[in-house]
Amino acid sequence: MKIDGVFSGGGIRGFSLIGAYEEIENRGFQFVRVAGTSAGSIVAALIAAGYTSKEIYQLVDEFNLPKMLDPRKTIIPFSIAKWLLVYWKLGLYKGNELEKWMKEKLEAKGLRTFSDLPTNALRVIASDLSNGQMVVLPDDLEKYGISPGSFPIAKAIRMSCSIPYFFEPVKLRSMDGVNILVDGGVLSNFPMWLFDKDNVKKVRPVLGIKLSPSEYEHEKHKIKNGIQLFGALFETMKDAHDQRYISKKHVENIIFITAKGVSLTEFHLSEEKKRKLFDLGREHAKKFLNSWGY
Repeated sequence: MKIDGVFSGGGIRGFSLIGAYEEIENRGFQFVRVAGTSAGSIVAALIAAGYTSKEIYQLVDEFNLPKMLDPRKTIIPFSIAKWLLVYWKLGLYKGNELEKWMKEKLEAKGLRTFSDLPTNALRVIASDLSNGQMVVLPDDLEKYGISPGSFPIAKAIRMSCSIPYFFEPVKLRSMDGVNILVDGGVLSNFPMWLFDKDNVKKVRPVLGIKLSPSEYEHEKHKIKNGIQLFGALFETMKDAHDQRYISKKHVENIIFITAKGVSLTEFHLSEEKKRKLFDLGREHAKKFLNSWGY
């Protein structure tokens, strides 16, 4: 059965998305259009490229996650230089390794730019801090004077994954100058609204996979210091917009995955935790699909 799919952000917890995809795939569902934010954009892009769930797990598992943390070379100890990097470069790590890896995996399937995919087969979310706007890629590139079809898919994924202060933002040059783009989760971490709109007949069923509990199960944030405050701030930002959109009707089409004990940026993840996240996503999907009415 053909469906459309939406994958939420969630950093390293994205391994759970792959597990959910395996169960969806095993049930005979095929994605025609996919969308995602941050970690969800990576999974969505690999699905659009034609990778199976097992292939995606192997690709991500083989990738050296700590290598993704690519700091700029400096003679100053990183413990000191990191504050300068945040101030001058706007992020601790460059993010080049992620884009390079995505480029290689997409090109292996014959994909480089969005023109290599069917129209609307893949859309990802980024946040333009310069203009204070949400950006749907590739659709909104025309506003920057850029042809959507000519834009590299890997570059769009990097934009969507640029966690503020952690990775350097992407600078997008346009007719109006330079725009600073960061993680799409700042404005929409779960863009199900792209496919599932009120008063608009759906082309096919839409299935969402969200790396967080439903609003009825959300745990209260514990805020006792500055670090916890920033964490709660980012979590609130990335979920608030989408929570207002998700109604009881939409909840019926969403697999909620609660992955506790793993932070968004836990790049030194053990093999045991990787497998646990994968199995968690698969089990949540299995339970949901047993009663999904499409």
